[in-house]
Amino acid sequence: MRFEKLNSRKFKRNIKALSPVIATIILIAVTVAVSVVVAAWMGALTIGFMGNTEQAQITNAQYTSSTVVDVSVQNTGAYTVTINSATIDGNAVSFAPIGQTGDNVAKGSSVTFALTLPNSGSLTSFVNTAQYTIKLLTAKGNSLVSTATYTTP
Repeated sequence: MRFEKLNSRKFKRNIKALSPVIATIILIAVTVAVSVVVAAWMGALTIGFMGNTEQAQITNAQYTSSTVVDVSVQNTGAYTVTINSATIDGNAVSFAPIGQTGDNVAKGSSVTFALTLPNSGSLTSFVNTAQYTIKLLTAKGNSLVSTATYTTP
């Protein structure tokens, strides 16, 4: 029995653990690796939320007749904005760019679109002194909204 006690003490004294220096290096390496992964993940989220922002607005709306309004869109953002659809007071209208082809507004530029009321439906002509809400929808789902009052030209 005495021999077993002696042997177990000797055995316990000979067990070597990691030195404090090695343990510290491993902890630092794991911390750096985790922080790199978290930074990459947060960077991807930030780009996803902020990288797609469109900075365009309707700067002018001018009625040219009782069925057509010209709407100027200015893009102050870093990306091209594509106009997909247009409505006036919730009614779908046709639209076409004036002086260019395509429905794109390049970064740093301004494009005027002619919005034309349909021949049938609830809104077929503008009423004098009435205010209308003009809404353009972009390809990324953003809305450009403006209100303008029609006065007989």
